[in-house]
Amino acid sequence: MSAKIIFYGGVGTVTGANFLLNTLAEQVGSPSGHSEQGKKILIDCGALQQEYLDQFDTVNAAQFPYDPKSIDVLIVTHAHADHIGRIPKLVKDGFRGIIYSTPPTKDLSEIMFDDAIGIMETKAEEVGCDLLYDHKDVELALSLWQGVDYHQRVSIDDFSFSLLDAGHILGSALVKLSRKGRVILFTGDLGNSPEPLLRDTESPEGANYIVMESVYGDRVHEGRTERRTHLLEIVDETRERGGVLIIPSFSIERTQVLLYELNAMVEDGAMASIPIYVDSPLAIRITEVFKRYAGLFNSAAQERIQDGDNLFACAGLKVVKNKSESEMIHRSPSPKIIIAGAGMSGGGRVRAHEKFYLGDRKATVLFVGYQAPGTLGRRIQDGEKKVRIDGEYIKVHARVETVSGYSGHADRNQLLDFVEKAGERLEKVFVVMGETGSSLFLAQRVKDFLGVESAVPQKGDEVILAW
Repeated sequence: MSAKIIFYGGVGTVTGANFLLNTLAEQVGSPSGHSEQGKKILIDCGALQQEYLDQFDTVNAAQFPYDPKSIDVLIVTHAHADHIGRIPKLVKDGFRGIIYSTPPTKDLSEIMFDDAIGIMETKAEEVGCDLLYDHKDVELALSLWQGVDYHQRVSIDDFSFSLLDAGHILGSALVKLSRKGRVILFTGDLGNSPEPLLRDTESPEGANYIVMESVYGDRVHEGRTERRTHLLEIVDETRERGGVLIIPSFSIERTQVLLYELNAMVEDGAMASIPIYVDSPLAIRITEVFKRYAGLFNSAAQERIQDGDNLFACAGLKVVKNKSESEMIHRSPSPKIIIAGAGMSGGGRVRAHEKFYLGDRKATVLFVGYQAPGTLGRRIQDGEKKVRIDGEYIKVHARVETVSGYSGHADRNQLLDFVEKAGERLEKVFVVMGETGSSLFLAQRVKDFLGVESAVPQKGDEVILAW
């Protein structure tokens, strides 16, 4: 038997994951080239994330390159927008198949969709554009959605799939598709294991083909000790300067990990308490989901819970409830820390804080996650001295710091180790979800170090697999 993968998104870029697997394609070696129609399985349906400023989001509003009505199944790896952002639009445009993910991914996605609608409604009022989808589309999507626990086997026709823990964010999964003893594995995003909260990424052992991310395919993170030391140094410097530390943070996972780390440093006596403002309504809602699924945390985090520790609270923590309280942060005394969404400064309340503090030489902006090209966060990180925020140009005098060790993504060495664990059955690796240079670098290392065939697909590429 054979199958065909079409790379519709997540190639040549970090975001917009969208891969289509057709379970019955041309028979390998068939002289007739006869093709039968099989099940069409979509892996992720993410938004392309970039800095739109005042422009219309024509990229994500565009028509799908396939008929949504023809898709039988959608399997979701995790709840980040670049993997789920267009699911309600897929439903709006006619998809009526089954959606599968882990239960926490479904719960997190519901919150993410609601937040996205609020952002789109604001944008629609500003520039007069249509919404990508509305609440009715989200409700219909959720009615089609089924939760699947890790390692639970789901059979469809002559193949099956199961979800393994990817260790990236709560509920994140590797998608393992099995058919007549052969395996295709889609990684989604791989975690930076070991993480403070989550279990380690599970092994791809036995896979014949891997479709894998490469966000940090050409870079190595700081070590666990170094990242904590670096964070502590930045906090102490902020305290000495009497300034403010702004941390743009993704609402899922990064905010929770930061709160966990800051709490641990205070409780361990490594850091004196300091006012910490969590200014992200989305992150507050997400944290409640984390508490609900604490059984998925790693053993160390669960032990702290059993000892009575509130993992996401510490001395000096202030949870900001509304916009009025958010504006009052600017009038509160320094030193202080502001953790606010969004992680790439593409929206959310962090933009207001950056607008207010970027011109302050005592302020520091700390990036703890990947910044996609073209986003406000990436431009600040790359050292631009003047940036545009909500139509106004702001001079950048604040210090800019990066602690890569808190990234939720595996680095170059971890990615290579992951591939190596697949074992001798591995035939080919398709490197996706990365900037072009990062993907090419990782693909070359897979060939050179492991002797495994690898490829970096282009958008729209079709590949026939023996599966």
